[in-house]
Amino acid sequence: MESTLTQRLATLSHPSRMAIFRLLMRRYPDAMTAGHILSALDLKPSTASAYLSALTMAGLIGQKRAGTTLYYRIDMGAARKVVSELFDDCCRGRPDLCPPSLAPGETAGAATPDRPLNVLFVCSGNSARSIMAEAILNDLSGARFNAFSAGTRPATAANAEAMQILSDKGHDVSALKPKALSRFQGSGAPEMDFVFTLCDLAANEDCSIWPGQPISAHWGMPDPAIAHGTEAERKLEFQETYGALANRISAFCALPLSTLTRASLQTGLDAIATPKGT
Repeated sequence: MESTLTQRLATLSHPSRMAIFRLLMRRYPDAMTAGHILSALDLKPSTASAYLSALTMAGLIGQKRAGTTLYYRIDMGAARKVVSELFDDCCRGRPDLCPPSLAPGETAGAATPDRPLNVLFVCSGNSARSIMAEAILNDLSGARFNAFSAGTRPATAANAEAMQILSDKGHDVSALKPKALSRFQGSGAPEMDFVFTLCDLAANEDCSIWPGQPISAHWGMPDPAIAHGTEAERKLEFQETYGALANRISAFCALPLSTLTRASLQTGLDAIATPKGT
C-alpha cells in the first residue's frame, strides 16, 4: 500500500500532472480526449502525452478507446483511496480529525440545516441551460430546495428561446436573468449545499473553494443556444434540453438525502448524468 500511495503522490507532485488530474476530477463522470485536455489547459501535445501516460501508469486515470480516439477519465476509486489512505494513516479515521466528507458514517442528511437546501446550477453564460434548471427545480421541489443559477462569464440577457419554452411549460420567467458566479461566492451569499455544472467550459475552470463544502457534480449537456438549423430544429433542441434537465432534476429530488452518506450521495449524483453502459 505504501509504495502505491508514494508513487501516486509523486505523480501528482508535478504541477501540470496535478492540473490534468484536477480537470478530470471536475469533469467526472465525463471522459475527455487528449485534444480537449490540451485545449482546456493550454498544454503542448508532447508534454501532455507524457503527463497522461504517467497518470495512467500510476492508476489515477483510466483510458478507453472509441474507434481511433482515446478518452481519459479519473479512476475515482483510486482517487478516493489516495485521500482515505492519507487520513487513515494520520488520524485513524477519527471523525473529530478527518475532513467532514471523510468522517466515518456521516450522512448527507446529518449535515443539512433545518431549512430548504440551496442548489446552484452553473454554466459559462447562464443564459439557457442553468436558468432552465433553476426554474425547473424551484417549481418541482416545492419547499425542499432553493434553486439558483449563475455564469462564469454571464451573458447580458437570457436566451429568448429558453425563456419561451419555460413560459410554455408554465414557469414564471419574470425574475430570471443571467447572474455572475461571484454573486454567490462573496460574504453574505447564501451557503450552497449542492453545486452542479451544466457546461464543460464552466466545469473546466478552476474555481475557488466553496464555503461549507457543498456536494458538487458535473451534469454536462450540449448548449441548445448554439444549435444550427431551421427554427423548428432549434426549438427541438431546447425541448430536448428541457426534457433532459427535468429528468435529471426529478431523479435528484427522488434521492433519499437524509439517509445517504456523502459518498453514496455523490455516487448517485454522478450516476444521474452518466449514460447507461459507459
